[in-house]
Amino acid sequence: SSEVPLEMLMDLTFPVSIELGRTSMTVQEILKLGRGSVIQLERLAGEPIDIYIGDRRFAEGEVVVLGEHFGVRITRLLSPASAAAAA
Repeated sequence: SSEVPLEMLMDLTFPVSIELGRTSMTVQEILKLGRGSVIQLERLAGEPIDIYIGDRRFAEGEVVVLGEHFGVRITRLLSPASAAAAA
């Protein structure tokens, strides 16, 4: 098999997702949601957020404010083995 030169892959685009946390809600709870509702997540304040490249957990980070925008500072890159175990 012939190898693809790495340079050919550099222009590929992948979705990047930031996960602040998760929760489960009943349909009844969801129907009660409206403007101003607060959804409590399982993650504690101050815990790192998860950064996904495609569907793989790639890193952990923290939310930062950049002017009027939010951003994410990467605080830890995950090894392929630990990222696969956490998926």
